[in-house]
Amino acid sequence: MAQSNSDIKYLTPIAVDTKRKKYCRFKKSKIKYIDYKDPNFLMKFVNEQGKLLPRRITGTSTKYQKKVAQAVKRARHIALMPYVGDLLK
Repeated sequence: MAQSNSDIKYLTPIAVDTKRKKYCRFKKSKIKYIDYKDPNFLMKFVNEQGKLLPRRITGTSTKYQKKVAQAVKRARHIALMPYVGDLLK
C-alpha cells in the first residue's frame, strides 16, 4: 500500500522562513546620544575584521547609523577600539 504525500503527518510543524521586521534600536529605546567611550556597546556594530556593519544588517536608521560611524571613528582615534582586528569577537 503506497501512501500519497497528503497522508503524511508531521509531529512538529515544518519550519517556514519568517523574517522579523528590522527596527532601529535607538529609536525604540529613545537614545539620543551614542557614547564613543563605550567600546563594548560599539562592538555590536562592528564585524570580526573591524569593519562597520551596514544598515541593512543592523536595522538602524540613517540618522543613527551616521552617529554610530562617528562614535566608532572617535573611539578608534583615542585607541579604545582597534582599526583592524583578527577575530575581535
